[in-house]
Amino acid sequence: MIAFIDENRDAYGVEPVCETIEIAPATYYEHKRQEREPQRRSARAKRDETLMPEIQRVFDANYRVYGVRKVWKQLLREGFTVAKCTVRRLMRHMGLRGATRGKAFAVTTIPDELLAHPRDLVERDFTATAPNRLWIADMTYVKTRVGFVYVAFVTDVFSRRIVGWRASRSLETGLALDALEQAIWNRLDGDPDGLIHHSDHGSQYLSIRYTERLLDAGINPSTGSVGDSYDNAMAETINGLYKTEVIHRRGPWDGLDDVEYATLEWVDWFNHRRILQPIGDIPPAEYEANYYRQTSPARDRPQSPMNPDRFTAPWVRLLVSCGVQGFLTSVPIGFVSDPCQIHVRSGCLLDRR
Repeated sequence: MIAFIDENRDAYGVEPVCETIEIAPATYYEHKRQEREPQRRSARAKRDETLMPEIQRVFDANYRVYGVRKVWKQLLREGFTVAKCTVRRLMRHMGLRGATRGKAFAVTTIPDELLAHPRDLVERDFTATAPNRLWIADMTYVKTRVGFVYVAFVTDVFSRRIVGWRASRSLETGLALDALEQAIWNRLDGDPDGLIHHSDHGSQYLSIRYTERLLDAGINPSTGSVGDSYDNAMAETINGLYKTEVIHRRGPWDGLDDVEYATLEWVDWFNHRRILQPIGDIPPAEYEANYYRQTSPARDRPQSPMNPDRFTAPWVRLLVSCGVQGFLTSVPIGFVSDPCQIHVRSGCLLDRR
């Protein structure tokens, strides 16, 4: 309203414009005086000026997908004292809106009635008392300029942490199997202790190769029904967040390579910085760290097979923290200083030199 008066005051004068839009001229003049003399502004206005850059920072730093509640929770985590209604008012003023889940979907489950179906060990009870008690697996698709790219995820139900993923142009068993291999290497050290792996009835998850790998690792397979999203609801949620927070907001996509790089960044953010309401509005990695801190002596806590801090290049630490470290040992990392020299295949690094 003040900007409108500024635009028209030279042509019509302040008072006629104020009369037209039903605002007192004194209000306009006081606002302009406060612009010249900031100390005259109210305490709320001064507080808003301090908070708005912080709200913008949190919004930008989290894929621009956080709504009012998550921005508010993140500010509280950082030590700010602010009311939720204040964040809502300022985000509306700044034109900031969080991502909204869509309803569009495509079928990536290819059932095969000839394959044996493991029984449902979960029965829609997606809860776990500790890490590595229940994994869920599913896949989704990304439309690119050169065709579809398919992405498979394996998620730990306890913390919602993504423990394995893989992207491919092919919707075959190898896609799901590579994500599982990454999860096994990244998370299991010895006896899986009753770990359950739950998926839908897709032929990729019921194949002989996939089932044998689960049994070799000592993991109990479990499947829901075909076409029933409730039987694998949490995995569908992970897919939905991925599509909403990355694919729909950052597309269109050229092909497999840029989908992989974007997925790599998102998985790192999701595991280490994205706050999740079901686990107390903290990131999955922090939730697991709290669990081990409370239940295990320091010397007995599970340690990452490869410490990201021993690498100086930020892009290498990113790969390690995303769970790609299981395949890094075959690459001479010490001689690769440029991320453009490698090619990421969701866990496989190929030197391009």
